[in-house]
Amino acid sequence: MDVATIEHQGARKLTSPEEHPVEKVITAAALPAVPGFWHVAAMARITGIGGVFFKAKSDHKQLAAWYARHLGLPLAAWGGAALRWPEDKAADGGVTAWHVAEQGTAWFSPSDAPFMINYRVDDLDGLLAQLARDGVPILKGPEQHENGRFAWLLDPDGNKIELWQPA
Repeated sequence: MDVATIEHQGARKLTSPEEHPVEKVITAAALPAVPGFWHVAAMARITGIGGVFFKAKSDHKQLAAWYARHLGLPLAAWGGAALRWPEDKAADGGVTAWHVAEQGTAWFSPSDAPFMINYRVDDLDGLLAQLARDGVPILKGPEQHENGRFAWLLDPDGNKIELWQPA
């Protein structure tokens, strides 16, 4: 049996079952033994990020208003925003990255918050110009990477923000 046939029947090439500890990895008796392949059983899973929620260190209404004024976040009457992927015109059609950083990472510095939110933007240069006009300091960027352009800043509560214009 060739690799394409095995992958079609639900097998996936892994270097070891420990590579994907969240998945239920089982040997498929119906498939011939092929070194480096395990069958991955269907299971319930996460399909995306349903929301981002964090506690303000300062006045929550003022912080939300800062995001609306400086980053164009469309606040609704309930005080939050609903960002819809179909409105995103990037070539990737809308993707959300998720990652757990090491405890000692400096990735979120100079913020002392244990998180950083990456916001997709449609015009990084335009947004950076707007932030400069409003006197909002940019920590770093813009930088070009293989998956797009990035810049970083802090919100008034000291949370690091990553702005990303997808490639």
